[in-house]
Amino acid sequence: MASEWNDDEPAASAEELERLRQEHRDLDGAIDALELSVAGDQLQIQRLKRRKLALRDRISYIEDQITPDIIA
Repeated sequence: MASEWNDDEPAASAEELERLRQEHRDLDGAIDALELSVAGDQLQIQRLKRRKLALRDRISYIEDQITPDIIA
């Protein structure tokens, strides 16, 4: 069942989108720092990369919800 957007939803989605993008950038820095360290924890690096991919999927989903489909 498709839900109707109310006036607050696009703003809330835009805020969540920005928060997710910031977290995605932060994870980049954390992964880079761990990879450069002498005793880089490979398990922790893999967990961060998995989290980063999940964020990317969520970002794409929200962008798809915000952007209307255009049928040519």
